[in-house]
Amino acid sequence: MSSKQRRIVDLSHPIRHGMITYPGLPGPEIGEHLTREASRKIYAPGTEFAMGRISMVSNTGTYVDSPHHRFDDGQDLAGLPLDRLTDLDGVVVRVEGVADRGRAVDRAALLPYEVTGRAVLVHTGWDRHWGTDRYGHGHPYLTADAVAWLVEQGAVLVGMDTLNIDDTDDGTRPAHTGLLAAGIPVVEHLRGLERLPPEGFRFHAAPPAVEGMGTFPVRAYALLHEGDADADAERAL
Repeated sequence: MSSKQRRIVDLSHPIRHGMITYPGLPGPEIGEHLTREASRKIYAPGTEFAMGRISMVSNTGTYVDSPHHRFDDGQDLAGLPLDRLTDLDGVVVRVEGVADRGRAVDRAALLPYEVTGRAVLVHTGWDRHWGTDRYGHGHPYLTADAVAWLVEQGAVLVGMDTLNIDDTDDGTRPAHTGLLAAGIPVVEHLRGLERLPPEGFRFHAAPPAVEGMGTFPVRAYALLHEGDADADAERAL
């Protein structure tokens, strides 16, 4: 086997002042708590610092949902074990173009994949609409049947590159309900899944350990080796 070089693939959307993640939710307000100019009056000559501040809803950018997001007695961000969020064996389920076939990602689309003990990342390509009005309407989603299969198979985490893992016209939210009831974290608004091989990578998406909160932005990324990625890409052709 040829020598391998480690590569990190960023799968998160940057958070910017005023950006809209989800229609109807306010964008983040990013500003300064302490300016560099003001800090010069505090520290020694030639020494300055800047302290920023941000006000935002927790569903901003690329974020993880813990069980507490759906269930009052579910694990919050501080209660989520790190082994459910970091250094996970990952698999990419490719369903790009599903929106042209009815939007729903069902059990049949998942059956060819080995998902047990893995972070399952569903690649629809919907992230190409990020930042546009199109992103908020008509997105692909997981069906209740697909979610039941993921739970049965023992997926560790499920992520998707769309507005919502559920059909937002369905107020019962079966995908969130099924996954979070089983203690399976959900990562929404991923991007760049086309840059990953089908498997052979490690996935990371840890939020701050905030008590009493069920959702928070993450810096989601995949860690892989160039040799593995090249080999997997060739096998996928």
